[in-house]
Amino acid sequence: MRKLIMMALVMLVCTSAFAKKKQKVDLFPDGTPIPEWFRQTDEVDISKLGKQYKITDYGVINDGNIYTKELQSLIDKIAAEGGGVVVVPQGTFKTGALFFKQGVHLHLLEGGTLMGSDDCSDFPIIKTRIEGETCLYYSALVNADGIDGFTVSGKGTIDGNGLRYWKHFWERRTWNPKCTNKDEQRPRLVYISNCKNVQIDGVHLQNSPFWTTHIYNSENVKLLRLYIYSPAKPVKAPSTDAIDIDVCKNVLVKHCYMSVNDDAIALKGGKGPWADDPTKSEGNGGNENIIIEDCEYGFCHGCLTCGSESIYDHNIVLRRIKVTEANNLLWLKMRPDTPQRYEYITVEDIVGNGKNFILIKPWTQFYDLKGRKDTPMSYSDHIVMRNIDFDCDVFFNVEPREDQYKLSNFTFENLNVRAKKADFHPEYVSGFTIKNVVVNGEVQK
Repeated sequence: MRKLIMMALVMLVCTSAFAKKKQKVDLFPDGTPIPEWFRQTDEVDISKLGKQYKITDYGVINDGNIYTKELQSLIDKIAAEGGGVVVVPQGTFKTGALFFKQGVHLHLLEGGTLMGSDDCSDFPIIKTRIEGETCLYYSALVNADGIDGFTVSGKGTIDGNGLRYWKHFWERRTWNPKCTNKDEQRPRLVYISNCKNVQIDGVHLQNSPFWTTHIYNSENVKLLRLYIYSPAKPVKAPSTDAIDIDVCKNVLVKHCYMSVNDDAIALKGGKGPWADDPTKSEGNGGNENIIIEDCEYGFCHGCLTCGSESIYDHNIVLRRIKVTEANNLLWLKMRPDTPQRYEYITVEDIVGNGKNFILIKPWTQFYDLKGRKDTPMSYSDHIVMRNIDFDCDVFFNVEPREDQYKLSNFTFENLNVRAKKADFHPEYVSGFTIKNVVVNGEVQK
């Protein structure tokens, strides 16, 4: 009896401890609670989205020809009839730019591929957002603007058919090394702008000519269970960022695989000497409440990159990540021609390898003060990196530039790092908390 009572007490204590742990509130880096919305990750149920329209019933054929007109007519028809789902069945169906409308969704069945044209003329020039500026540029393959409740789902593929674009880009760079992305125009794969309550779920996004997924000025966006890929060899796919988050609030990236020849996650929002002045710069802004979790990274330039066009990033979380062959785990690009503030960023529960554990240096590509006489001051503060086991070439690749930016309130905690270059300079940061940091077997202080 005594033994049974003791067992019951132990179970009671364990249950109580578990309950307390379960009740622990998940917080953003600035201490505010993370809303329940971030924990709701159910798959898209297309049966609840209205009538389903299989594209092969509306004149679209798997024969290698371009069917932009037929597909856009179908989207317009569905919108006029009150909404529904464009369904891509098995097969490969080629198209130029498609513009989705309120109430119209996209679903790709396993074995079904929506493939982009490799002719840029199939993508009309529109007023859009590119490289931190609002300007005229080519539309994307899949475009959604001003929609509430847009979804892309399924186990199929959206393929940008990017090889021809990549080859042309590098050919142009041979005679014009300063050629920019704007100079060598290419369409993006998916562009979501001015939307809310968006879910892109389950699909393969691959071989984009340019940025793969660009989310601009949108709120409550979930990117779940995605496979995002572009090659780094034999032909490099230039600037094929997996996910660009640009002036957004409440974004969840979860259970995704990303391997691209540029940044996996890049936070954008504007650039230029007056980028934070709405009277002088159109469409700029910050990113707030961004969570990237439970993902796997293949090759990429940056797992989490702030910049190169970014003015304000607040409450950013990268956690529970496996990394292979990344150039940088955390990359803070500090533009000397742009006022920037990166704050309350947490990187935690990471395993893997890369070149730089953390990289903070001036970013001078296409530097232009546009007549401004002084250098705008920038700030990075409340940066936390903890619970990380990592192999890298360089542990602390940080360049102090007090004339350009100030670094403050960093925390490194529970780090086990093996680095070819182990130099550590906490004096570069004002207010550096160091707890249980081991580099090459030596405790750092």
